[in-house]
Amino acid sequence: MKIVLQRAKDAEVKVKNETVGKIGQGFMLLVGVTHDDDEQDADYLAEKVANLRVFEDEDDKMNLSLLDVGGEVLSISQFTLYGDCRKGRRPNFMAAAKPDHAQPLYDYFNQKLRDKGISVQTGEFGAMMDVAFTNVGPVTLILESKS
Repeated sequence: MKIVLQRAKDAEVKVKNETVGKIGQGFMLLVGVTHDDDEQDADYLAEKVANLRVFEDEDDKMNLSLLDVGGEVLSISQFTLYGDCRKGRRPNFMAAAKPDHAQPLYDYFNQKLRDKGISVQTGEFGAMMDVAFTNVGPVTLILESKS
């Protein structure tokens, strides 16, 4: 699994001009799944997302986690994270998992975050979505479950 994590002041996702998910302070996540990912990958990344210390403490040091600040998550399924652009001019998406594998794992990942007490909003899996957010810092990190 691969996640692009962006620290956000706020974030919102719309499907067909209707808001389906909205958060305040927290993380805006783009979540991609590849063929050999499993629940261990999702468990690892849920733990990483919940406990990654990228929020400032009283000394302006990145020392607090999402759990520490009571932050929320907007999680967006994003198969294009596995787009290979090394050859030609069009991305190759062969490394992205098919929906019958990706969606259950994506849902499992989001539930693991909820099980930690984190409020998680999502878009609509497979839909065309409009995502808007305010990146604070900016802080953007790429997390992967496999080395």
